[in-house]
Amino acid sequence: MYKGQKNAVIIAAAGSGKRLGGDIPKQYLKIAGVPVIVRTIRAFSENPHIDDIFIVANEDYISLCEELCTEYNLTKVAGIVAGGSERQDSVYRAITEICNRMPDTDSVLVHDAARPFVNQQTINGVIEAVSRKGAAIACVPVKDSIRKGTSEESFNIERKNLYNVQTPQGFDMQLLKEAYDRAFEDGYYGTDDASLVERLGRSVELVQGSYDNIKITTKEDMPMENRIGTGFDVHALVEGRKLIMGGVEIPFEKGLDGHSDADVLIHALMDAMLGAAALGDIGRHFPDTDPAYKGISSVELLKHVTKLIYDEGYSISNADITVMAQRPKIKPYIEEMRRILAETMDMDISRISIKGTTTERLGFVGREEGIAAQAVCLLCR
Repeated sequence: MYKGQKNAVIIAAAGSGKRLGGDIPKQYLKIAGVPVIVRTIRAFSENPHIDDIFIVANEDYISLCEELCTEYNLTKVAGIVAGGSERQDSVYRAITEICNRMPDTDSVLVHDAARPFVNQQTINGVIEAVSRKGAAIACVPVKDSIRKGTSEESFNIERKNLYNVQTPQGFDMQLLKEAYDRAFEDGYYGTDDASLVERLGRSVELVQGSYDNIKITTKEDMPMENRIGTGFDVHALVEGRKLIMGGVEIPFEKGLDGHSDADVLIHALMDAMLGAAALGDIGRHFPDTDPAYKGISSVELLKHVTKLIYDEGYSISNADITVMAQRPKIKPYIEEMRRILAETMDMDISRISIKGTTTERLGFVGREEGIAAQAVCLLCR
Protein backbone atom coordinates (compact mmCIF):
# COMPACT_ATOMS: atom_id res chain seq x y z
CA MET A 1 0.00 0.00 0.00
CA TYR A 2 0.91 3.64 -0.40
CA LYS A 3 -0.65 6.16 2.00
CA GLY A 4 -3.42 3.69 2.77
CA GLN A 5 -4.18 2.99 -0.88
CA LYS A 6 -4.10 -0.53 -2.24
CA ASN A 7 -2.14 -0.84 -5.49
CA ALA A 8 -2.18 -3.53 -8.13
CA VAL A 9 -0.16 -3.90 -11.31
CA ILE A 10 -1.09 -5.51 -14.61
CA ILE A 11 1.80 -7.10 -16.51
CA ALA A 12 0.87 -7.12 -20.21
CA ALA A 13 2.45 -10.32 -21.52
CA ALA A 14 0.00 -11.62 -24.12
CA GLY A 15 1.94 -10.45 -27.17
CA SER A 16 3.56 -12.85 -29.61
CA GLY A 17 6.84 -10.92 -29.95
CA LYS A 18 6.97 -11.65 -33.70
CA ARG A 19 9.38 -8.82 -34.50
CA LEU A 20 12.07 -10.48 -32.39
CA GLY A 21 11.72 -13.83 -34.10
CA GLY A 22 12.42 -17.14 -32.39
CA ASP A 23 10.30 -20.05 -31.27
CA ILE A 24 8.80 -18.41 -28.18
CA PRO A 25 7.55 -14.89 -27.38
CA LYS A 26 10.28 -12.46 -26.33
CA GLN A 27 8.98 -12.18 -22.76
CA TYR A 28 10.03 -15.78 -22.12
CA LEU A 29 13.54 -15.46 -23.51
CA LYS A 30 16.30 -15.41 -20.93
CA ILE A 31 18.70 -12.68 -19.91
CA ALA A 32 21.64 -14.10 -17.96
CA GLY A 33 19.60 -17.24 -17.35
CA VAL A 34 16.44 -15.52 -16.07
CA PRO A 35 13.32 -15.11 -18.26
CA VAL A 36 12.46 -11.53 -19.23
CA ILE A 37 8.99 -11.78 -17.71
CA VAL A 38 10.41 -12.99 -14.39
CA ARG A 39 12.74 -9.99 -14.24
CA THR A 40 9.77 -7.71 -14.90
CA ILE A 41 7.56 -9.31 -12.26
CA ARG A 42 10.40 -9.26 -9.73
CA ALA A 43 10.74 -5.49 -10.07
CA PHE A 44 7.16 -5.04 -8.88
CA SER A 45 7.28 -7.89 -6.38
CA GLU A 46 10.15 -6.15 -4.63
CA ASN A 47 8.28 -2.85 -4.39
CA PRO A 48 6.67 -2.46 -0.94
CA HIS A 49 3.80 -0.36 -2.34
CA ILE A 50 2.57 -3.03 -4.76
CA ASP A 51 0.02 -5.38 -3.21
CA ASP A 52 -1.08 -7.61 -6.07
CA ILE A 53 0.21 -8.53 -9.51
CA PHE A 54 -1.94 -9.75 -12.38
CA ILE A 55 -0.41 -11.19 -15.53
CA VAL A 56 -2.15 -11.16 -18.88
CA ALA A 57 -0.71 -14.01 -20.94
CA ASN A 58 -1.34 -15.75 -24.20
CA GLU A 59 -3.58 -18.70 -23.40
CA ASP A 60 -0.94 -21.14 -24.66
CA TYR A 61 1.57 -19.79 -22.13
CA ILE A 62 -0.56 -19.59 -18.99
CA SER A 63 0.79 -22.89 -17.67
CA LEU A 64 4.37 -21.70 -18.27
CA CYS A 65 3.61 -18.48 -16.38
CA GLU A 66 2.28 -20.52 -13.48
CA GLU A 67 5.42 -22.67 -13.46
CA LEU A 68 7.69 -19.61 -13.50
CA CYS A 69 5.80 -17.97 -10.64
CA THR A 70 6.26 -21.11 -8.57
CA GLU A 71 9.89 -21.65 -9.57
CA TYR A 72 10.91 -18.08 -8.77
CA ASN A 73 8.64 -17.73 -5.72
CA LEU A 74 6.70 -14.76 -7.12
CA THR A 75 4.13 -14.77 -4.37
CA LYS A 76 2.56 -11.39 -5.14
CA VAL A 77 1.09 -12.75 -8.37
CA ALA A 78 -2.62 -12.95 -7.59
CA GLY A 79 -3.88 -14.07 -10.97
CA ILE A 80 -3.00 -14.96 -14.56
CA VAL A 81 -5.56 -13.94 -17.16
CA ALA A 82 -5.87 -15.11 -20.76
CA GLY A 83 -5.20 -12.26 -23.17
CA GLY A 84 -7.29 -11.03 -26.06
CA SER A 85 -6.56 -10.30 -29.70
CA GLU A 86 -5.21 -6.80 -29.00
CA ARG A 87 -3.29 -5.33 -26.06
CA GLN A 88 -6.29 -3.19 -25.14
CA ASP A 89 -8.52 -6.28 -25.00
CA SER A 90 -5.97 -8.06 -22.82
CA VAL A 91 -5.55 -5.25 -20.30
CA TYR A 92 -9.33 -4.82 -20.06
CA ARG A 93 -9.70 -8.49 -19.11
CA ALA A 94 -7.24 -7.97 -16.28
CA ILE A 95 -9.06 -4.80 -15.15
CA THR A 96 -12.31 -6.76 -15.04
CA GLU A 97 -10.60 -9.55 -13.06
CA ILE A 98 -9.29 -7.07 -10.48
CA CYS A 99 -12.65 -5.36 -10.12
CA ASN A 100 -14.42 -8.69 -9.60
CA ARG A 101 -11.91 -10.30 -7.26
CA MET A 102 -10.40 -7.33 -5.44
CA PRO A 103 -12.89 -4.45 -5.54
CA ASP A 104 -11.01 -2.66 -2.76
CA THR A 105 -8.10 -1.92 -5.12
CA ASP A 106 -7.58 1.85 -5.28
CA SER A 107 -5.12 2.21 -8.14
CA VAL A 108 -3.57 0.08 -10.84
CA LEU A 109 -0.36 0.27 -12.82
CA VAL A 110 -0.03 -1.20 -16.31
CA HIS A 111 3.41 -2.34 -17.42
CA ASP A 112 4.84 -4.10 -20.47
CA ALA A 113 6.31 -7.52 -19.71
CA ALA A 114 9.03 -6.72 -22.24
CA ARG A 115 10.39 -3.88 -20.07
CA PRO A 116 12.45 -5.89 -17.57
CA PHE A 117 14.80 -3.07 -16.55
CA VAL A 118 12.29 -0.77 -14.87
CA ASN A 119 13.73 0.58 -11.62
CA GLN A 120 12.14 1.23 -8.25
CA GLN A 121 12.48 5.00 -8.58
CA THR A 122 10.28 4.98 -11.68
CA ILE A 123 7.69 2.69 -10.09
CA ASN A 124 7.55 4.81 -6.95
CA GLY A 125 7.30 8.00 -8.99
CA VAL A 126 4.26 6.72 -10.86
CA ILE A 127 2.58 5.45 -7.67
CA GLU A 128 3.14 8.79 -5.91
CA ALA A 129 1.82 10.79 -8.90
CA VAL A 130 -1.30 8.62 -9.14
CA SER A 131 -2.07 9.22 -5.47
CA ARG A 132 -2.07 12.99 -6.18
CA LYS A 133 -3.35 13.30 -9.73
CA GLY A 134 -5.17 10.05 -10.47
CA ALA A 135 -3.24 9.40 -13.71
CA ALA A 136 0.47 9.27 -14.49
CA ILE A 137 2.87 7.86 -17.06
CA ALA A 138 6.60 7.27 -17.04
CA CYS A 139 8.45 8.94 -19.91
CA VAL A 140 11.83 10.34 -20.89
CA PRO A 141 12.71 13.44 -22.94
CA VAL A 142 13.42 12.79 -26.60
CA LYS A 143 17.18 12.87 -27.27
CA ASP A 144 17.27 12.86 -31.06
CA SER A 145 16.29 15.60 -33.45
CA ILE A 146 12.78 15.05 -34.82
CA ARG A 147 11.48 15.74 -38.29
CA LYS A 148 8.00 15.42 -39.75
CA GLY A 149 7.17 14.89 -43.38
CA THR A 150 7.78 12.60 -46.31
CA SER A 151 10.86 11.55 -48.24
CA GLU A 152 10.25 14.51 -50.55
CA GLU A 153 9.53 17.22 -48.00
CA SER A 154 10.06 17.51 -44.25
CA PHE A 155 10.54 20.04 -41.49
CA ASN A 156 12.12 20.07 -38.06
CA ILE A 157 10.02 19.73 -34.90
CA GLU A 158 11.17 21.38 -31.70
CA ARG A 159 11.98 18.53 -29.30
CA LYS A 160 11.96 20.65 -26.14
CA ASN A 161 8.56 19.37 -25.01
CA LEU A 162 8.62 15.94 -26.65
CA TYR A 163 8.85 12.70 -24.66
CA ASN A 164 9.18 9.00 -25.30
CA VAL A 165 6.39 7.23 -23.46
CA GLN A 166 7.24 4.22 -21.31
CA THR A 167 5.48 2.04 -18.77
CA PRO A 168 4.39 1.75 -16.03
CA GLN A 169 1.37 3.93 -16.53
CA GLY A 170 -0.74 4.31 -13.40
CA PHE A 171 -4.33 5.31 -12.74
CA ASP A 172 -7.08 5.49 -10.22
CA MET A 173 -8.82 2.12 -10.57
CA GLN A 174 -12.29 3.47 -11.29
CA LEU A 175 -10.94 6.09 -13.68
CA LEU A 176 -9.17 3.47 -15.76
CA LYS A 177 -12.21 1.20 -15.74
CA GLU A 178 -14.38 4.08 -16.94
CA ALA A 179 -11.87 4.96 -19.67
CA TYR A 180 -11.81 1.40 -20.96
CA ASP A 181 -15.60 1.07 -20.81
CA ARG A 182 -15.99 4.26 -22.84
CA ALA A 183 -13.38 3.18 -25.39
CA PHE A 184 -15.12 -0.13 -26.06
CA GLU A 185 -18.53 1.55 -26.22
CA ASP A 186 -17.14 3.86 -28.90
CA GLY A 187 -15.20 1.14 -30.68
CA TYR A 188 -12.01 3.10 -30.05
CA TYR A 189 -8.55 1.54 -29.75
CA GLY A 190 -5.86 3.83 -28.38
CA THR A 191 -2.08 3.72 -28.52
CA ASP A 192 -1.80 3.23 -24.76
CA ASP A 193 -3.77 3.38 -21.52
CA ALA A 194 -3.15 7.11 -21.02
CA SER A 195 -4.73 7.92 -24.37
CA LEU A 196 -7.97 6.27 -23.22
CA VAL A 197 -8.01 8.28 -20.00
CA GLU A 198 -7.38 11.53 -21.87
CA ARG A 199 -10.50 10.87 -23.98
CA LEU A 200 -12.44 11.45 -20.77
CA GLY A 201 -10.99 14.94 -20.51
CA ARG A 202 -8.53 14.00 -17.76
CA SER A 203 -4.90 15.11 -17.89
CA VAL A 204 -2.07 12.69 -17.21
CA GLU A 205 0.98 13.66 -15.16
CA LEU A 206 4.43 12.98 -16.63
CA VAL A 207 6.85 11.10 -14.38
CA GLN A 208 10.57 10.94 -15.09
CA GLY A 209 11.38 7.48 -16.37
CA SER A 210 14.76 5.98 -17.19
CA TYR A 211 16.59 5.55 -20.48
CA ASP A 212 17.46 2.05 -19.25
CA ASN A 213 13.76 1.18 -19.15
CA ILE A 214 13.77 -0.04 -22.74
CA LYS A 215 11.16 -2.23 -24.33
CA ILE A 216 12.65 -5.35 -25.87
CA THR A 217 11.26 -5.41 -29.40
CA THR A 218 14.00 -6.65 -31.73
CA LYS A 219 17.08 -8.82 -31.30
CA GLU A 220 19.21 -5.70 -30.98
CA ASP A 221 17.36 -4.81 -27.78
CA MET A 222 18.42 -8.01 -26.02
CA PRO A 223 21.48 -7.40 -23.85
CA MET A 224 24.55 -9.47 -24.63
CA GLU A 225 25.13 -12.38 -22.29
CA ASN A 226 28.80 -12.99 -21.52
CA ARG A 227 30.04 -16.30 -20.11
CA ILE A 228 33.64 -16.92 -18.99
CA GLY A 229 35.20 -20.37 -18.70
CA THR A 230 38.59 -21.63 -17.59
CA GLY A 231 40.38 -24.82 -18.52
CA PHE A 232 43.46 -26.64 -17.25
CA ASP A 233 45.13 -29.78 -18.52
CA VAL A 234 48.37 -31.66 -17.96
CA HIS A 235 50.02 -34.62 -19.67
CA ALA A 236 53.21 -36.51 -18.91
CA LEU A 237 56.14 -36.47 -21.33
CA VAL A 238 57.09 -39.97 -22.51
CA GLU A 239 59.32 -41.47 -25.15
CA GLY A 240 57.90 -42.96 -28.31
CA ARG A 241 55.12 -40.38 -28.78
CA LYS A 242 54.81 -37.38 -31.10
CA LEU A 243 54.59 -33.99 -29.41
CA ILE A 244 51.41 -32.31 -30.65
CA MET A 245 50.34 -28.90 -29.34
CA GLY A 246 47.78 -26.59 -30.88
CA GLY A 247 47.46 -29.03 -33.76
CA VAL A 248 51.15 -28.58 -34.62
CA GLU A 249 53.73 -31.38 -34.49
CA ILE A 250 56.79 -30.04 -32.66
CA PRO A 251 60.15 -31.81 -33.12
CA PHE A 252 61.21 -33.13 -29.69
CA GLU A 253 62.65 -36.29 -28.19
CA LYS A 254 59.47 -36.96 -26.21
CA GLY A 255 55.74 -36.62 -26.68
CA LEU A 256 52.70 -36.25 -24.45
CA ASP A 257 51.04 -39.39 -23.12
CA GLY A 258 47.28 -39.78 -23.46
CA HIS A 259 44.33 -41.62 -25.00
CA SER A 260 44.06 -39.18 -27.91
CA ASP A 261 46.99 -37.25 -29.34
CA ALA A 262 47.26 -35.64 -25.85
CA ASP A 263 47.26 -32.09 -27.24
CA VAL A 264 47.39 -30.36 -23.87
CA LEU A 265 46.80 -26.90 -25.37
CA ILE A 266 43.60 -27.82 -27.18
CA HIS A 267 42.38 -29.88 -24.22
CA ALA A 268 42.65 -26.88 -21.92
CA LEU A 269 40.90 -24.70 -24.51
CA MET A 270 38.02 -27.16 -24.95
CA ASP A 271 37.51 -27.36 -21.19
CA ALA A 272 37.36 -23.55 -21.03
CA MET A 273 34.76 -23.45 -23.82
CA LEU A 274 32.63 -26.20 -22.31
CA GLY A 275 32.91 -24.66 -18.87
CA ALA A 276 31.73 -21.26 -20.08
CA ALA A 277 28.64 -22.88 -21.60
CA ALA A 278 28.14 -25.16 -18.56
CA LEU A 279 28.37 -28.23 -20.79
CA GLY A 280 30.65 -30.32 -18.61
CA ASP A 281 34.25 -31.17 -19.50
CA ILE A 282 36.13 -33.09 -22.18
CA GLY A 283 36.06 -36.27 -20.09
CA ARG A 284 32.27 -36.24 -20.30
CA HIS A 285 32.21 -35.76 -24.06
CA PHE A 286 35.29 -37.81 -25.02
CA PRO A 287 35.87 -40.47 -22.33
CA ASP A 288 39.29 -42.13 -22.41
CA THR A 289 37.54 -45.49 -22.15
CA ASP A 290 36.00 -45.08 -25.60
CA PRO A 291 38.13 -46.66 -28.36
CA ALA A 292 36.65 -44.20 -30.86
CA TYR A 293 38.95 -41.53 -29.47
CA LYS A 294 42.10 -43.65 -29.39
CA GLY A 295 44.86 -41.57 -31.01
CA ILE A 296 42.35 -39.09 -32.46
CA SER A 297 43.52 -35.60 -33.40
CA SER A 298 42.39 -33.06 -30.84
CA VAL A 299 41.66 -30.71 -33.73
CA GLU A 300 38.78 -33.03 -34.64
CA LEU A 301 37.56 -32.92 -31.05
CA LEU A 302 37.77 -29.12 -31.10
CA LYS A 303 35.55 -29.06 -34.19
CA HIS A 304 32.92 -31.01 -32.25
CA VAL A 305 33.14 -28.75 -29.19
CA THR A 306 32.93 -25.64 -31.36
CA LYS A 307 29.71 -26.95 -32.94
CA LEU A 308 28.28 -27.63 -29.48
CA ILE A 309 29.00 -24.05 -28.49
CA TYR A 310 27.45 -22.59 -31.64
CA ASP A 311 24.42 -24.88 -31.32
CA GLU A 312 23.81 -23.37 -27.87
CA GLY A 313 23.57 -19.95 -29.52
CA TYR A 314 26.96 -18.66 -28.37
CA SER A 315 29.68 -16.95 -30.32
CA ILE A 316 33.28 -17.19 -29.17
CA SER A 317 34.60 -13.74 -28.34
CA ASN A 318 38.20 -14.66 -27.59
CA ALA A 319 40.48 -17.28 -26.08
CA ASP A 320 43.74 -16.87 -24.18
CA ILE A 321 45.94 -19.93 -23.63
CA THR A 322 49.16 -20.29 -21.65
CA VAL A 323 51.42 -23.33 -22.15
CA MET A 324 53.73 -24.23 -19.23
CA ALA A 325 56.77 -26.14 -20.48
CA GLN A 326 60.42 -26.08 -19.54
CA ARG A 327 61.23 -27.48 -22.99
CA PRO A 328 60.68 -27.22 -25.89
CA LYS A 329 60.21 -23.53 -26.61
CA ILE A 330 56.89 -23.05 -28.39
CA LYS A 331 57.48 -19.53 -29.70
CA PRO A 332 58.44 -20.64 -33.23
CA TYR A 333 55.16 -22.53 -33.57
CA ILE A 334 52.68 -20.10 -32.01
CA GLU A 335 51.51 -18.43 -35.22
CA GLU A 336 50.80 -21.79 -36.86
CA MET A 337 48.89 -22.89 -33.75
CA ARG A 338 46.81 -19.71 -33.83
CA ARG A 339 46.05 -20.22 -37.51
CA ILE A 340 44.88 -23.81 -36.96
CA LEU A 341 42.70 -22.85 -34.01
CA ALA A 342 41.21 -19.87 -35.86
CA GLU A 343 40.28 -22.01 -38.87
CA THR A 344 38.90 -24.82 -36.72
CA MET A 345 36.79 -22.47 -34.58
CA ASP A 346 35.80 -20.18 -37.49
CA MET A 347 37.26 -17.17 -35.69
CA ASP A 348 39.47 -14.25 -36.58
CA ILE A 349 43.03 -15.07 -35.60
CA SER A 350 43.27 -11.77 -33.72
CA ARG A 351 40.90 -13.22 -31.11
CA ILE A 352 43.20 -16.09 -30.19
CA SER A 353 46.21 -15.63 -27.92
CA ILE A 354 48.82 -18.30 -27.15
CA LYS A 355 51.71 -17.76 -24.78
CA GLY A 356 54.49 -19.97 -23.49
CA THR A 357 56.18 -19.88 -20.09
CA THR A 358 58.44 -22.03 -17.92
CA THR A 359 58.21 -22.75 -14.20
CA GLU A 360 61.85 -21.78 -13.59
CA ARG A 361 62.73 -25.49 -13.31
CA LEU A 362 60.33 -25.96 -10.41
CA GLY A 363 57.85 -28.81 -10.10
CA PHE A 364 57.04 -31.54 -12.62
CA VAL A 365 57.11 -29.01 -15.47
CA GLY A 366 60.52 -27.76 -14.39
CA ARG A 367 61.82 -31.33 -14.17
CA GLU A 368 60.54 -31.88 -17.74
CA GLU A 369 58.21 -34.63 -16.56
CA GLY A 370 55.21 -33.12 -18.29
CA ILE A 371 53.56 -30.06 -19.89
CA ALA A 372 50.54 -28.14 -18.60
CA ALA A 373 48.22 -25.62 -20.22
CA GLN A 374 45.69 -23.15 -18.92
CA ALA A 375 42.99 -21.44 -20.99
CA VAL A 376 40.38 -18.71 -20.55
CA CYS A 377 37.50 -18.31 -23.00
CA LEU A 378 34.74 -15.71 -23.30
CA LEU A 379 31.43 -16.70 -24.92
CA CYS A 380 28.70 -14.26 -25.93
CA ARG A 381 25.06 -14.58 -27.02
